[in-house]
Amino acid sequence: MTRRTHAALAAALAATLTLGLGACKNDKSDSGGDAAPSSTKGPGAESGSVVGGTPAKGGTLTVLTNQDFAHLDPARNWVVPHMDFGTRLLYRTLTTFKAEPGAAGSEIVPDLATDLGKSSEGGKVWTFTLKDGLKYEDGSPIKSADIKYNVERSFSPDLTGGPDYAQQYLAGGESYKGPLTGEHLASIETPDEKTIVFHLKRPVAEFSDTVTLPTFSPVPQSQEKGTQYDSRPFSSGPYKIETYDRGKQLVLVRNTNWDPATDAVRKAYPDKVVVTQGIKGGQADDRIIASDGADANAINMPWMQHETVAKVLPKADVKSRMVAERTGCTDMLYLNTAKAPFDDPKVREAMMWAVDREAQVTAFGGPAVTDVATSFLPPSLTGGATSDPLKIPAAGDPEKAKALLKDAGKTDLKVALTVSLGDKTRAEAIQQSLAKAGVQVTVNTTDPSAFADTVGDIKNAPELTISGWCPDYPSGATFLPFLFDGRTIKEKGNQGNYSQFRDQATMDRMDQIAAMTDVAEANKAWQQLDQDLMKKAPAVPLMWQRRPLLVGTNVAGAFGNSGYAGMIDLAVVGLKDPAKGKG
Repeated sequence: MTRRTHAALAAALAATLTLGLGACKNDKSDSGGDAAPSSTKGPGAESGSVVGGTPAKGGTLTVLTNQDFAHLDPARNWVVPHMDFGTRLLYRTLTTFKAEPGAAGSEIVPDLATDLGKSSEGGKVWTFTLKDGLKYEDGSPIKSADIKYNVERSFSPDLTGGPDYAQQYLAGGESYKGPLTGEHLASIETPDEKTIVFHLKRPVAEFSDTVTLPTFSPVPQSQEKGTQYDSRPFSSGPYKIETYDRGKQLVLVRNTNWDPATDAVRKAYPDKVVVTQGIKGGQADDRIIASDGADANAINMPWMQHETVAKVLPKADVKSRMVAERTGCTDMLYLNTAKAPFDDPKVREAMMWAVDREAQVTAFGGPAVTDVATSFLPPSLTGGATSDPLKIPAAGDPEKAKALLKDAGKTDLKVALTVSLGDKTRAEAIQQSLAKAGVQVTVNTTDPSAFADTVGDIKNAPELTISGWCPDYPSGATFLPFLFDGRTIKEKGNQGNYSQFRDQATMDRMDQIAAMTDVAEANKAWQQLDQDLMKKAPAVPLMWQRRPLLVGTNVAGAFGNSGYAGMIDLAVVGLKDPAKGKG
C-alpha cells in the first residue's frame, strides 16, 4: 500500500517515489463537501481517471465477489481489497489516504486524529489527539484507550494475519502476547480520552503513515469477541453490519452515529452496500458488462478476471466503465528456501532464468494491465525508474536454467505450486515455462479466502506459491523487510516472507538501513539491497500490475486509489441515479 512519508523529513523521498504511482496529478477540484473527485481525463483504463461523474446520495451499491473476507477484524485485516473495504466503510484509523485518483491517492490526511501526529525525542515518541464528536454505531464516544486496545490485540497469538508494524516498532513488544491475559503495553499511553502516545524502539520518520493501517483503528474492550470479532466488527465508520452470512452475503447499512462533519474523506453516498459472495468464474464480470437490473449498480471485488480484459477493451462503451490504476505492487513466484530443492542458491538462480514472465503478462490480461517485473522493488519505490540488475530476458532462458540445474546436480526436479483459485491460469503458465527447463510442477489451487492461511502455515507450506506485496507507504522499509527478513516468519499466519528466507547478512543490512536518519540515503540503500537480493533469488519477480476493475452503468465516482494498490476507493463511490437498477 503506497503512502507518502511524514512532513519535511520525508519530503524529498515523497517527491521522487510518487512518480511511479500513476500519471501526472490531475487538474481537479477539491473533494470537500459532497463532491466526488473529478478528472479532466476521459473515463476508462487510463490511470488517474474517474468513471461515472459525481454520485447522488442514496440507493444500494452491489459488490460482486468470488470470495468471503479473509478478515474484517481490524487487528487481522492486511489484504488489499479487504483493507479498502474495512477502513473506508466500517472503521476509521488515526490517519488515512486522501480520496483522489492518481498519485494524490497515496497522500495521507488526518482521520480520527486532528493532524498527522507530533513527534518528539528525535522521532521515537509520537502523540496523536482525537477529534471532537467521534462516536461508535451505538452512539458511545470513541476513546484513545480503544485504539490502544486494538493495537494491543494485534499482538495476540490467536489473532493472526494482521500487520506487524506495532510488533516491529513499539518498545517492549518483543515478549508481549496481547491484552486477553489482562496485560497491557506500557509503550502506549492514554493520558486522557483524546490523547494517545506511542513510544517506539527507534526513530520512525513515517509513523504518521503507519497509523493508516487497520491496526490503528478503535475497538472497545467491551466488544472483545476474540476470533469471532471477524464476523461483527463494531463500527466507527459510516456503515455498520446489518447481516453477515459468511461466504454468501454481507449487508451494510448506514451508521447513523457517524458524523460526516468529523470525516473529510468518506462521503457515504449509498444507503446500503450489499456484498454478494461466492460468484464463480467470470460470472461477476459478465453481469457487470451486461449491467441488467441491479447489476447496473454493481462493482467487482477484488478485480476483474484477467481473461475478461480481452472482452472489454474492444468495446468502447464497456471500456469507458473500466478502471486500471497502477498498483505499486510486485507479484512474485516465492521459492520455499526452508527445504529442498530451494535451499540451494544455484537452484533458485535457475528459477530466475526458467520463468517466462511474458507468459505471466499474457495470463494476467496483457500489456494493457501489467508490465514485466525486473526487480523486487516496484518503480514506485525506485524513483519511477525500472531496475533490472540481472538482465534476464523477459521470456526466460530455459537452456541457461538447465545448465544451472545440472551444475547443482538437480536435473529431475518435481515440485508443487499452490495458488489462489483465481491464479490458476498464471500457475499453469509457470508450469509450462518450468517444464522447458526440465522441472515438473504440480499445480494445487485453494479458495481465495483460505489462501493466506494455507500458505502461511510454514510447516505445511508449499515449495512454490504465487503472491504479491504492496508497500504500505513509499519506502523500502515497508517492502523488503516484510518479504525477506527471517525474523518476520511466523509458524502460523506467516505473511510476506512466503520464501521463509533467513539470511544473516541481509538482516544485518536491513537493520543498518533502518537506523539511517537521512531518508534519501536510506532510499538508495534499499535499492542496492534489492539488487543484492535479486542475486540471492529467494523469489522470482513476475509482474507489476494495474488493477483491472469494472463498474456497472449506474455507478459513479469510481476510480482506483493508488494508496489502496489501485482498488476502487469505496470512500466515495456511489450511484448516478439511486432510483435505477433495482431489478
